[in-house]
Amino acid sequence: MAEETTKKEVNIIIISDSAGDTAFNNAVAAAAQFPDAQINYRRYPFIINKEKLEETFEEIVQYPNLLLIYSLVKDEMQIPVIRFVREHHIQSVDILSPAIESIQKLTGLKPQQKIGAQHKMNQKYFDRISAMEFAVMYDDGKDPKGFLEADVVLLGVSRTSKTPLSLFLANKNLKVANLPLVPDTHIPKEIYQIDPKKIIGLTNDLSVLNEIRRERMISYGLNPDTSYSNIDAIKKELDSAQKLYDQLGCFVINVAHRSIEETAAIIMNHLGVQN
Repeated sequence: MAEETTKKEVNIIIISDSAGDTAFNNAVAAAAQFPDAQINYRRYPFIINKEKLEETFEEIVQYPNLLLIYSLVKDEMQIPVIRFVREHHIQSVDILSPAIESIQKLTGLKPQQKIGAQHKMNQKYFDRISAMEFAVMYDDGKDPKGFLEADVVLLGVSRTSKTPLSLFLANKNLKVANLPLVPDTHIPKEIYQIDPKKIIGLTNDLSVLNEIRRERMISYGLNPDTSYSNIDAIKKELDSAQKLYDQLGCFVINVAHRSIEETAAIIMNHLGVQN
């Protein structure tokens, strides 16, 4: 039962000797192709010595269905990772080495193995890190004050890609907060205090959302026919969300059959933000 419950859940571990943006971008782009899977991102940036690396191993080994994506320049840091994934039969992806090896073969030059060589530590870079932290802090309406500080607020019923969209947009230097919508629940007063242009209402096709939720219940080893996946209940949720969107006068996007990247591009175009 436990294996059945977690088979569609993937814990993506991102280990980097820098901020880990390259590895994270790859992870988000790949995960966007699997909207029915539950993807959990766990970032471990600035792992610059073996002690920190060992502490990371001790923490992540507890998680099921691991995919370890790493961006480590130095060979001495890569070797323990390779050993760890082999010993624990973990799926892994090395982001940098294949490209570095190819360039080395073509140029005949030896790589510097200089940590952070791909980053210029300018204000834009630090803003991106701040935006990532903001998205995690204000995910799922954890703190209403985040709505007032956000560059964009995502609203939507369950399974309309709020969290992955928040992380993707954060990687574009946007501070994003999101709020799950459930019928007959209180909407924080802060939502009504925001410029409607900054609010994005996410919706989905009734049949698509029904199928996604049924599959989600099955992946947890549960009965797919519940109130969560009931077609009438879903219609009520979507109608309630649309009523709120109409009241707010916000921009609405139907995410059915759209990738995370495509939806994010629509949002950024609406906001007048360059990709």
